[in-house]
Amino acid sequence: MNPLSQTIKTMRLAPMRDVSKTLQVRWYRCPVDKKVLRSLMVPDDARGLFLALGHLGLWGVTGAVSFYLFTQQMWLAFVVALFAHGTVASFFTAPNHELCHRTVFKTKWLNEAFLRIFALAGWSNFEIYQFSHNYHHRFTLHPEGDREEIMPATPSLRAAYILQLCTVNIFGGYQSKGIVPTVQNFLLIAANRFDNPYNSWGEELYEGYDEHRRRAANWARITLLFHAVIIGGAFAIGQPILAVLISGSTFFANLWRYLVGVTMHCGLKSNDTDFRKSVRTITLDPLSEFLYWHMNWHLEHHMFAGVPCYNLKALHEATADDMPQPRTLHGAWKEMRETWARQQTDPDYAYDTPVPSPQTAKGQAGDRLATSIGELGPAEIRQ
Repeated sequence: MNPLSQTIKTMRLAPMRDVSKTLQVRWYRCPVDKKVLRSLMVPDDARGLFLALGHLGLWGVTGAVSFYLFTQQMWLAFVVALFAHGTVASFFTAPNHELCHRTVFKTKWLNEAFLRIFALAGWSNFEIYQFSHNYHHRFTLHPEGDREEIMPATPSLRAAYILQLCTVNIFGGYQSKGIVPTVQNFLLIAANRFDNPYNSWGEELYEGYDEHRRRAANWARITLLFHAVIIGGAFAIGQPILAVLISGSTFFANLWRYLVGVTMHCGLKSNDTDFRKSVRTITLDPLSEFLYWHMNWHLEHHMFAGVPCYNLKALHEATADDMPQPRTLHGAWKEMRETWARQQTDPDYAYDTPVPSPQTAKGQAGDRLATSIGELGPAEIRQ
């Protein structure tokens, strides 16, 4: 999400209820055997639990170790453990994303329960996000309909920003969640003020959907109450460090999440109907891929968003002949920085990813199975 984009601040968008009727993007999708695709779209509770409990378990273990080292005044070891804890927590955006698609678990209540757990711990308003993300998938990098990613974006490596990401993220920025904008946005949403400078969407997102707007405001209030209880309780028992480890964990040591997350769209083409031109897949080490819930296979996710995240690598293998080569993390950053440097003199430039020639006119554009984005958002806005 790019709440600080100057492009967003100056754009005047029609209500998304109207835009979604008039903006129709006929996406190219790589050919894939329907039987293979159908098998890859089957959710698996065991694999979902491995991801969800594993991620929460790592957060719990790093938090417990940090707490112990703090109480023992082992300061150097505490800083290392705290950095690990913040790194794990900063990736809570990944389960929030996947669980909003509702493709992780076959058992629906598991999906809803873990969605709320990760959203609370990670300061995420999933009610807003599932609305927003529905449009992001349908209109990827088409500025009229996609407010999550507006290009051009800056892949910043400024020393002051990197220092903030390595320590406490106070002010936030592109693909990073700062304390000040996050808390202020929650306070304003709780007060039913959606058109605020900390929200990447304004009134246009919920115009005509009053009930869903109320649910988003209520979730903001629940989140604020939850963290108020955590913080108040921590101080009441004389252990304010618990407030840091629980309510504050998503706001420090954000560097690795930033380095990984920026690569998905930054520097790529807007207003193109081929996902291969607007989305980037990268390879990651196993731990980072686990924390990111396999979203490094991001091109595959956009092209066939109904496939559970843990099947995306298999989907990549099934479509590899029609896909660009995955970038490495270093290669993606080199590409983004070179693109950004060129944009300083040519603002309209975007990197044009070399891709194989389309195997059909528009791939599987009209296939309902292929175009599924899961149960992302309420039924009335799904296509």
